[in-house]
Amino acid sequence: MSNQGAERLKVLLVDDEPGYLEVLNKRMSKRNLEVTTARSGTEAVQQARQQSFDVAVVDLKMEDMDGIEVLKVLKMMDPDLAVIILTGHGSEQAAREGMALGAFDYLTKPCELGDLLARIQASQASRNSSGS
Repeated sequence: MSNQGAERLKVLLVDDEPGYLEVLNKRMSKRNLEVTTARSGTEAVQQARQQSFDVAVVDLKMEDMDGIEVLKVLKMMDPDLAVIILTGHGSEQAAREGMALGAFDYLTKPCELGDLLARIQASQASRNSSGS
């Protein structure tokens, strides 16, 4: 059922809620995505230093480093990285701030998996059409 020849998108999934992270990781991994998880902003930056990703899905509100700070560091490391912000705290203003700083899009948690997958695909279509 999987596309044997198709290269899997590499997704960095960042959230400090372990239960949510685990469920989303399992569901996304079944969709031909190569998912790497990070439970903090610091861990996300460490992961991004070790390997490259096509997309980062980053929770906005985390203890050690908020999603906006993670976005800034990730975009500094890889300006072409598509970053999708997840917010579950009614922080749409902060999510819009993230968009102004280079995030591809944002979603409000809990989000439907189909919506997240559509945004991931759209980020890659946009990236491919811009010549990256």
